[in-house]
Amino acid sequence: VQLQASGGGLVQAGDSLRLSCVATARTFSGYTMGWFRQASGKEREFVAAVRWSGSTTYYANPVKGRFTISRDNAKNTVYLQMNSLKPEDTAVYYCAAGRPILSATTNGRSYNYWGQGTQVTVSS
Repeated sequence: VQLQASGGGLVQAGDSLRLSCVATARTFSGYTMGWFRQASGKEREFVAAVRWSGSTTYYANPVKGRFTISRDNAKNTVYLQMNSLKPEDTAVYYCAAGRPILSATTNGRSYNYWGQGTQVTVSS
């Protein structure tokens, strides 16, 4: 599985961005897709995930109510709509694919495939 993330950029606080991640996989719909981020000097952290059907989603507390993850299995694509961006959202965002058990959905070690990352910078 290869993942290609895009959509990052430089925005101001309060703006929106939509990240996309296209997967080359015959069985894309069988994977849970996640977004993680890593700010400079910090550890990678979970942002959001969506299970295969698209109906079950998970969010980290800092992004709940502002970010929305979705997927289009027909297009092998997962999206992260980010609204009301804050400077603390600045990071490199990575998409990931895996088959984690429910309790490990937010654990990056449960994901086998990773995209190259896309930079999101939010200025105050």
